[in-house]
Amino acid sequence: MPMHTQQSLSGFIASEPQLTFTRTGEARFYATVGQEHYERNQDGSFTQLDTTFHNLVIYRRSAELAFEAFQKGDKFLAEGYVNTYEYEVDGQSVPGEEFIAKRLGHDVARHHYTVDRTRRAQAADATQVVGQEATAAAATSAPADAAAADAEPAPAQQAESQVGAARRTGLGRRLASVAGRPGGAAARESIGM
Repeated sequence: MPMHTQQSLSGFIASEPQLTFTRTGEARFYATVGQEHYERNQDGSFTQLDTTFHNLVIYRRSAELAFEAFQKGDKFLAEGYVNTYEYEVDGQSVPGEEFIAKRLGHDVARHHYTVDRTRRAQAADATQVVGQEATAAAATSAPADAAAADAEPAPAQQAESQVGAARRTGLGRRLASVAGRPGGAAARESIGM
């Protein structure tokens, strides 16, 4: 299978980001972005050229997240494609272009930020709790003889396979979102854990 590639855009947010909604109710993030350009000189130094400005647009849930995460001056990397269009100014058709981003992130080479990994940590804690409960259940209901042990998997093995299935199918994320709440054990039971 060939490698999947996309166009990319990097630069800085040059205007205050705007969050609007389309006629169909989809969120739309818009910002003017700037790109600094440099030219390498014969002696190895660089000369800064004029900065160019472009339109950056993102839709749906990504638009809402980008509006929360970005502000004027932030350095970014975007993946998506260039959309060309025409609009009218004083009765004349003028070409325009915008970069439609599918993904947008801070440029770690030029911008320091902290990643919130609480969801990942909560998922690990929740699966550990399920494993401990399964181990306790196995200790109280262990089969009396070896033949019975071969015939039916122990509750601990069943619980471990449930945890593995939860990780593979995404149930672990739902489990993580309810694990820290009051009644989390009842919520885990309601999703089959």
